[in-house]
Amino acid sequence: MKTFEKKAHMKNGIARVFLSVLAISLEIAFVVALFTGLRQYAGWIRVVEEVMAVLLVIYLYGTEQASCVKLPWIMLILAFPVFGVSLYVMIGLNGPTNKMRQRYEKVDRVLLSQLMEGDYGKRCKHAMEALQTQDPQVASIAAYLVNKTGIPIYQNSDIVYFDEAAKALSAMKEALAGAKKFIFMEYFAIEQEGIWQEILDILVERVKAGVEVRVFYDDIGSIAFVNTDFASKLNELGILCRVFNPFVPGLNFFLNNRDHRKITVIDGYIGFTGGFNLANEYFNITHPYGYWKDTGVMVKGEAVRSMTATFLENWNAVRDNDRDDVSYRHYLECEPYYKSREDAAFIQPYADRPMDNEQVGEEVYISMANKAISYCWFVTPYLILTDEMTHALSLAAKRGVDVRIITPGIPDKRIVYAITRSFYHCLIKDGVRIYEYTPGFCHCKMSITDGVVATCGSINLDYRSLYHHFENGCLYAYGKAVEDTRKDFVKMMEESNEVTEQYKVKTNTFVGIGQRLLRLIAPLI
Repeated sequence: MKTFEKKAHMKNGIARVFLSVLAISLEIAFVVALFTGLRQYAGWIRVVEEVMAVLLVIYLYGTEQASCVKLPWIMLILAFPVFGVSLYVMIGLNGPTNKMRQRYEKVDRVLLSQLMEGDYGKRCKHAMEALQTQDPQVASIAAYLVNKTGIPIYQNSDIVYFDEAAKALSAMKEALAGAKKFIFMEYFAIEQEGIWQEILDILVERVKAGVEVRVFYDDIGSIAFVNTDFASKLNELGILCRVFNPFVPGLNFFLNNRDHRKITVIDGYIGFTGGFNLANEYFNITHPYGYWKDTGVMVKGEAVRSMTATFLENWNAVRDNDRDDVSYRHYLECEPYYKSREDAAFIQPYADRPMDNEQVGEEVYISMANKAISYCWFVTPYLILTDEMTHALSLAAKRGVDVRIITPGIPDKRIVYAITRSFYHCLIKDGVRIYEYTPGFCHCKMSITDGVVATCGSINLDYRSLYHHFENGCLYAYGKAVEDTRKDFVKMMEESNEVTEQYKVKTNTFVGIGQRLLRLIAPLI
């Protein structure tokens, strides 16, 4: 297969990536050089450095982060105080400020409360009661999401599973073309050609028809795919466009927190999510890493209200100098998909945000493993686990649950791929089975338990996705989409190479040391 990875019109974006990395490196080098040079003139500078390092280590030790996330920073800071402290201030300390937290809390207080107003709230409570009666264990996962995200579960909606991103795209374009009121699109990466041009033609036509269109994308995620005038060009076409957390070289305390969500909402009634971004490789237009496997779901009905709220949260809270929405209520109006159908699937779109120190994505995955009786399967492009997640998967396997994980057969990032493989042995020795998807790069982010409940969305099984990014997913139980998801898992495993036996034997000493070093630095990547 031919690879088309270099595109002339992306030169500006690629140059920006290079300059950004260079700027950060120079800033760190300057701080290190400054403190090192000052030692020649004042001996007390070294004392200050060491005191700062110790205080930072004490601070890190007392944080609520997972031990495997903070341990590498502690070791780096103690071993190389100046470099470690500088790197942590530039990268590790990156996170939401109190001012930003307050903006999100203000938006969420109003926005999320409206999801449970009036008849909407009554139907959501009925859905929770029905699920509690049918399956208390699945209901406990749904209750966790309600309590920690404020997003309810629905039974009067429909969900369709797509085993290929191209199928989801076809349905999405059809839905976009039929939009009457508004279109919201939020993506980590948008590529400024090919598939996007097809979507853009539809969006421009809908704008001319009086439809409100908004596009929201992450600056780092799209930095190599779009030119710097991309947002302004969309605004000129009548499409409201905002860029999430634009990267500017300098002390940016929000650098690590990216918008990794993938959401399209049409008229508040049809919603799409999954693993795919709006770039050609996700739909196998180009083939940089073999055959690209990605999946998604389409939701119809009141459950889309939660996806609308997720979009509006970031749109209105990410910056304080934008002209934001005065009211959300008219965007959250929606008719039930089913007027009366007791056997409808239970659907709960949910979101994760690094503002609340609650790892929602990881807790859902852990709950899926803890709930499993017969089997629990996962697929992820990156496998970089916390001790808590590793323990949950291993414990499920020890209980006799058939735990399987599918990872890519062809990597997109070789260092991350090496880290992914370093986790195989510790899982396999406890009974977990590992598969590598041989046709190419498997970018899906899904789980399924006992054929009754599944998840699909943007959340990888890695530190960055679980701890640093804004993410979203969809929990769905008891419906055709769950069975379709199970069938696709089976198909993926048939197309994969099971490497369980290969990694059952412990690696030799030198390889093992290398793998441990990679796992140690994984949270820093």
